[in-house]
Amino acid sequence: MKEYNIEILKDAAHRLLFDMPTEQYETLLKEFDVIIAQMKVLGENPLIDQYEPMVFPFECKTSYLREDIPGEPLDREEALKNAHNKTGGQIKLPKVVI
Repeated sequence: MKEYNIEILKDAAHRLLFDMPTEQYETLLKEFDVIIAQMKVLGENPLIDQYEPMVFPFECKTSYLREDIPGEPLDREEALKNAHNKTGGQIKLPKVVI
């Protein structure tokens, strides 16, 4: 028996604050069936434990990031000097409610 169905997908979507038409849930169920079948084939391979798990199938180097070098933090007065609205030594921001 499957451990997932349309009701479980709808519940997950509701918890993530979105919804889809029923046809899309049915498509998603079919995609889950394909993924589960692929995972079953991989699990049946007796040599699978010899391979290191990977996140991405290709080596990806990021040469554009700089090293994080710790420095001296700004003192409070320097950090607050350009703040438009200050309260109690902190920057006061407008309230955001979602």
